Amino acid sequence: MSADISETGVPHNDSRNSPLNKPLLLSAMVAALSSINYGWVIGSVNIPSQVIEKCSGGPETWSNGFPSCIPMSSTLWGLVVGLTALGAWAGSMFSGQIADRFGRKRTLMFNNVFFVAGALLTCTATSIAQLAIGRFVSGIGCGVAANLVSTYNSEVATTRTRGFLGGFQQLMILIGLFLSQIVSIGLSTAPLWRILFSISAVLAIVQTGLLFFIPESPKFLAIKDRTDESRAALQKLRANLDITLEFNELTAMLESSRESAAMPKPSAWQILTGKTEIDLRHLVFSVLFLMMSQQWSGAKGVMFYSTEILSTTFHLTEEEIKKIPTIAQLLTLGIGGIGAVAVIIGMFILDKIGRRTVLICSSLATAICSVFIVVGSKLDIGPMVATFMYFFNLVFQCGAGFIPYLSASELLPYSVLGSISGLATSINSLTLFIVSFIFPILDKALGPYLFLPFAVTNLITFLFAVFIMPEAKGKPISEVMKEYQGPIHIANNPFASRASKRSENAAETTFYRLLDHLFSIFTNYM
Repeated sequence: MSADISETGVPHNDSRNSPLNKPLLLSAMVAALSSINYGWVIGSVNIPSQVIEKCSGGPETWSNGFPSCIPMSSTLWGLVVGLTALGAWAGSMFSGQIADRFGRKRTLMFNNVFFVAGALLTCTATSIAQLAIGRFVSGIGCGVAANLVSTYNSEVATTRTRGFLGGFQQLMILIGLFLSQIVSIGLSTAPLWRILFSISAVLAIVQTGLLFFIPESPKFLAIKDRTDESRAALQKLRANLDITLEFNELTAMLESSRESAAMPKPSAWQILTGKTEIDLRHLVFSVLFLMMSQQWSGAKGVMFYSTEILSTTFHLTEEEIKKIPTIAQLLTLGIGGIGAVAVIIGMFILDKIGRRTVLICSSLATAICSVFIVVGSKLDIGPMVATFMYFFNLVFQCGAGFIPYLSASELLPYSVLGSISGLATSINSLTLFIVSFIFPILDKALGPYLFLPFAVTNLITFLFAVFIMPEAKGKPISEVMKEYQGPIHIANNPFASRASKRSENAAETTFYRLLDHLFSIFTNYM
């Protein structure tokens, strides 16, 4: 019998001890096709942007009822691109309720209607309005995918695979973005850019068919009292393993949740103002800040507009831009590829050194890269700008790019997770819309100093990580709540051990007390 028991006393065939297996990986990959589609939608406008908005391939001509390009100003193009984020905000607002009623699988299937409709509108666009509406509709699909893929993967994951599958969504988004840019190289001329936009519909149709072959979330089925189906789904995900103890833990947890549900849940306002049994304001602020900081970093601006930025940086003439692929397009392709590699690196180091440490390094390095991009632009050194755009995407995606997606589930109790997660996703999408819209405007207004504001915003994220961000590595949520309860405050004093050895009047001790006092004044008025 000892041969069947691990050193921890857990049977080797106990599903709770299971690493990543084939059925689990395949199910996660099928669900993540929505994330790949998300990446495809946001990445497909980058390389062909000058052909579509500026008619760089030649004057506007009509063939079979379709124009070769749709000329517009940079401001209008920024709005068209940004409407995807506004659609994502709309999608994130209702996706949770629908998924809780109809299930994760069926909601993902229904969501593909938005991807198909959006693709049809954009690939057949004859006006700015139609292109904009198509981007908004596709954005709704992106918003639903952002919520549902992470939810499904977290609910089917084992304890040992939760960290890996937590970063899986961001990885698949970047793979979708990278693939869209590879295909864009051959489909950036008129009218081939229309085929590029239509591929989103193909991805959606393929996923709809594959979703029939993966199980529904066992947790969702158990919540709906479909116990036999829940057990069968869990067994399918844990092939050849004993699911008895894991299933018993799942049902016990849900029973406890039902007892808690009998008590009135706090409203979002009660949570935000600290009127709950345990004051969660610091943790809620951390989740909301992280989701906002992911978008104000400027990384999505690089994903959307790198081709235009690099075309300007390398002073490409109209004739050079017509010769596809240009150096700007090829460099953009590399930026997308390095982002996917960076997420894989981050997924492996996250559980080793902790979320906070990774974010500190990632945000500081991103701020430094932003400064060097400005220096390279000011000195008119194209290779320097391109190099630090590569480094920018690498260090951002290693940590700051996907840590925000993990924050809500690791820092907040189940009782407030739904309302705060929806608010966090909304803030994330709205920030993305603002950044996407103003990026081309900033480009014209600031010129070589375009990345200076993003150096500042990334530095703010760095300071947040140093002084405020909670560390959840290896801690249950109950411990995190106890450790970081209260209003927004200085949670991490890097000089604490040194300050404790000095007198009460030490400068650094006074400094931290002053910051704590200022935060207290601020939060008392929330």
